[in-house]
Amino acid sequence: MTEIVTMTSGPLSLVIGLPTAGMPEIISFGLKAATGRIWRDDMRSSRVNGMDEAGPSAVLLPTGGLGYFGWPAISGHRDGRDFVLQFRDWKARHDGSTTTLHAVDPVAAIEIAINICMSNSGVLSMSTFLTNRGAEYTVDRCMAASFLLPQGEATLNYFTGMWGREFQSRSCRVDHSLWLQENRRGRTSHDKPPLISVEVGTQNLLFHLGWSGNHVIAVDVLDDGRRLVHLGELFEPGEIRLKRGATYSSPVAYACSDDACFHAFVRDELLLWPKGIMKPRPVMLNTWEGNYFDHRLDSLKAQADAAAALGIERFVLDDGWFGKRDDDTTSLGDWTVDSRKYPDGLTPLVDHVIGLGMEFGIWFEPEMVSPQSDLFRAHPEWVLQVDGRPLLLSRNQLVLDLSRPEVGEYLYGAISALLSKHAISYVKWDMNRDLTHVGGRDGTARTSAQTQAVYTLMHRIRSAFPHVEIESCASGGGRIDFGVLRYTHRVWTSDCTDALERLEIQRGASSLLPPEILGAHIAASPNHQTARRLSLSFRAIVALAYHLGVELDPVALSEDDRVELSRWIKLHKDLRPLLHAPDAQFRMAPEDGRYVWGAADNDRMAVFVAQGPQMVAEQPPPLRVPAPQHDDRSWRVKAIHPAEPDFIRVSDMQRRLLRGELSFSIPDLTELGLPLPMLRPESGLILELEPVAGVH
Repeated sequence: MTEIVTMTSGPLSLVIGLPTAGMPEIISFGLKAATGRIWRDDMRSSRVNGMDEAGPSAVLLPTGGLGYFGWPAISGHRDGRDFVLQFRDWKARHDGSTTTLHAVDPVAAIEIAINICMSNSGVLSMSTFLTNRGAEYTVDRCMAASFLLPQGEATLNYFTGMWGREFQSRSCRVDHSLWLQENRRGRTSHDKPPLISVEVGTQNLLFHLGWSGNHVIAVDVLDDGRRLVHLGELFEPGEIRLKRGATYSSPVAYACSDDACFHAFVRDELLLWPKGIMKPRPVMLNTWEGNYFDHRLDSLKAQADAAAALGIERFVLDDGWFGKRDDDTTSLGDWTVDSRKYPDGLTPLVDHVIGLGMEFGIWFEPEMVSPQSDLFRAHPEWVLQVDGRPLLLSRNQLVLDLSRPEVGEYLYGAISALLSKHAISYVKWDMNRDLTHVGGRDGTARTSAQTQAVYTLMHRIRSAFPHVEIESCASGGGRIDFGVLRYTHRVWTSDCTDALERLEIQRGASSLLPPEILGAHIAASPNHQTARRLSLSFRAIVALAYHLGVELDPVALSEDDRVELSRWIKLHKDLRPLLHAPDAQFRMAPEDGRYVWGAADNDRMAVFVAQGPQMVAEQPPPLRVPAPQHDDRSWRVKAIHPAEPDFIRVSDMQRRLLRGELSFSIPDLTELGLPLPMLRPESGLILELEPVAGVH
């Protein structure tokens, strides 16, 4: 070991030993990382029935073939040769918060660089670069990062899901086998988001790959019982072939000690806002579920009028405005305004919306093309395809090969023409199918290049129109990751707008993103995905703490619902500075079907309580509220929503509590808890807590 490198990011520390040859040893990683000062090569014995020379097991990006028998993080070959890599002459270069480790394999003619960045928010990021200095080299695997888990019994938390049911929490014990997650859908996916956490004792470490394509996450148990977490891109056979002098750059992997660090990182270091600052998140009306493909100018103007009267701040025109798009079988790729529906173009509608004081947004699905479209008839060669194999339709559409420069130019021209002509400040960027037969014009796999090309197109749009915000939508929550968020400002958390389903979806997504980035809409009842009937109160409570929107025809509301909805929107605006404030959010694990989340600062708390579809206990346990510590003030509690809460039974004292007639000390709130009435299934409650002036 030639040098020990120590890096710290908030509560996290990483200690690495640079070797003479081989991969850098991870001496320690986590909240209580050791210094490594006593760690020496000769303190390690050789393995029983192993190599005669002792070598480390826990290394960054282990390579196989020289005595390492675990899961290799880097592998490749040069026409079947140079399949063994051994890097040497490691050097560490420090540049502010970034440390770069560099080495070379002179035999295989491959150079490696590992970038490790320690952020102010407590997030450690890592990425890997392989450069070929010889004849063409095929990279079979190159992980972005490896992390050593603390020793002790470990629980792995991950997510499964499907369309309309994203971020379903799952857990398993980390035992003596390899745990592997592979996503091959060509986008971040609904069923295998690149996000896990591992609990070991009091530590809970979170890991995420910021990438919108195929990925792999591996948790490998080493021969000494320790465990490595690897995150990186998943390649198709022959996908990454490096010419002489070419470099493969991995996505970025991220690690932190709690989700608050991820939230701070997203707010402070990842998102790029117009004019450099996030304005209050506008309440949106999205026209999809209220109209689908039925676009009539007089109806849309009336909906805009009704939306403005409700207090809505942004009007988003969804699918159906272009080509001859009367259903989902036609016109994707023909990004010109449908003159049948809009004989004078979009100007009358845009001007009407802007005149009402709202922003105007619009829907695109740039990566897709319909077989029934002018674009496909003119350029069938522009779609991803493999010679001799059938074109597989999904949702009646094919995928454009954005790695072809002419495709990117066409899409940039079409999108920029519309954004240049109209006062559009928001783009809902959709992607409604997985990728299959992802072949380019040369017949090789193009998933990685396709993902990079999407980023490039988004970056071009952002650079040309810096005032335009972009929402990442992919059949709902199919593209939620830090990679796409470098170019976007909001995600559509799920196509499912059923508030009951959204409880778990939004709780899971909050492990990665702060609430103001997660789109949550108040939709119609019965719900369009589940046909479930839910009260307006419950639908509003579940959506209110996030980036609020409305997903229905406001003209069709009854007068009572219109009045109530306007009050919910007003309440959201009142609470918005608190709900979206940095470091204010909290959420609790569901207990007996009761979900609790909210936000708290030194002068105000908002607590959201929602009861799921079942009652488990005869009486709910007292609700212990996260509250400012070292505060000797008394706090008054009251219910603050427009509709009367739906309780099963409520005592006189509980009524007084909800009316704001009782006050509590911080120990009362955090240790004893609030004795709330039992809510009926599928109902909710919002509590506001404020300090009582002059009362201690």
